[in-house]
Amino acid sequence: MVLDPPLEFPAVRPGEPVVLSATTYVSFRRCPEQASGRLHGMYPPESRASFVGGLAHRIFARHLREGAIKEGELASVCREEIGASMNPKMAALGLKPSALQQVIEEVGSLYERFRRLGTEGFAGAEVHLEVRPVEDVTLLGSVDAVFEEGGGVRLVDWKTGSLGDPLPQLGFYALLWAMERGELPTRVEAVSVGTGERADEAPSREGIEAVARQAAEAVDLLRASWESGVSLERTAGPWCRWCALLDECEEGRSASSLLGG
Repeated sequence: MVLDPPLEFPAVRPGEPVVLSATTYVSFRRCPEQASGRLHGMYPPESRASFVGGLAHRIFARHLREGAIKEGELASVCREEIGASMNPKMAALGLKPSALQQVIEEVGSLYERFRRLGTEGFAGAEVHLEVRPVEDVTLLGSVDAVFEEGGGVRLVDWKTGSLGDPLPQLGFYALLWAMERGELPTRVEAVSVGTGERADEAPSREGIEAVARQAAEAVDLLRASWESGVSLERTAGPWCRWCALLDECEEGRSASSLLGG
């Protein structure tokens, strides 16, 4: 559906440039201070789970663009994808050849499940979206797959683990699409290749405008925090286990201790 009039992003307070990605937006909704840390380059160390997930996403995208990977060729294709963009992550993890073989086997299992999903209407993989709605604010994200559907498009985000609550991220993708392409996606969907879970919704103009207000509020609060030097709210949850601020965050350490137990 073409947006008429075009979507307008709310005015925000002036300040330091902000690049708000889909990941950072979701992080802000969970724990504002964690998002602030991300925007200042504070990232958690690479994990094996994220490495497996990242490699699986590369294989899914290759399948969509070039067709099914032939039997017996997955290992070489995985190594090719690692060599193209993932060597630094592999080095950070210190993966040995024996461990890499196990990673490839796990990716192979995910890929076999992925192959059962339909690809009718496929229009693009790893579609980068980026808009500058107001001065010194950039919104960006990468949609795993776009499918033509019902005269519009369906945006799909692949997951390799549990879905959790994917709707905030899906809503942000819908906002990006609406602002860059001038139209609402017909549907946004998250699919876990690992668990079989699915979640979707049909975006509305009202819903997209609500996401735009939330993104603008995030920009305002981040800038106010940076200007004043006063930290933002910290909210504990499962995400604390992978937070770069964990060592200095009492709430996060307590949550991680409970989850570990």
